[in-house]
Amino acid sequence: MALTVSAQRIPYLKALVHLVALYPLINLYYAAINDQLGGDPVEAVIHFTGIGALNCLLISLLISPLAKTFKLGFLIHFRRMIGLYAFVYALCHILNFLFFEVQFDLVLFIEEIFKRPYITVGMTAFLFLIALAVTSTAKMRRKMRKNWQKLHNASYLIALLVAIHFYWSVKSDVTEPLIYFALYAGLMAFRHKTLRRWGNQLLRR
Repeated sequence: MALTVSAQRIPYLKALVHLVALYPLINLYYAAINDQLGGDPVEAVIHFTGIGALNCLLISLLISPLAKTFKLGFLIHFRRMIGLYAFVYALCHILNFLFFEVQFDLVLFIEEIFKRPYITVGMTAFLFLIALAVTSTAKMRRKMRKNWQKLHNASYLIALLVAIHFYWSVKSDVTEPLIYFALYAGLMAFRHKTLRRWGNQLLRR
């Protein structure tokens, strides 16, 4: 039996999603201002916002399988919103690194991007996220037509790049990044038909 939610309730649910997504960020910076993040607050802030971006990406990829499997069509209303929060967390992640780690030294920031592979991969993912955020409006979707879906399919690649960025950035225990890789693989398994179709199209070219 499908669970339906009336159109009148969608705005209230969206407000709840905004609250759930924004509260951790507000709480994080409140804790940072009040020196409650332990011995390395800069690392704590950068790590938290990066994980937040990855979590939002994976949740956005989870929505379609959930909606199809359990007939929860109303969940589709939240996919774009959660994808945009992935961008917000990623933007905070980048700005935290720029302001606190390299002290707003743009030359050093650019050098770090090209010198450290894990940062290169992370910035590549962020550039894709910018493209998705800029084209997320209904107007852009109508204007781009079929190209819009092709561009937004890049969310699969973005999540993979962010998982790789996380794995390479870890210096010791890689258990957590490997768990994220497993979650990503599971989400891609739901899309095996789509991925196989894309592979066949590439082989025919």
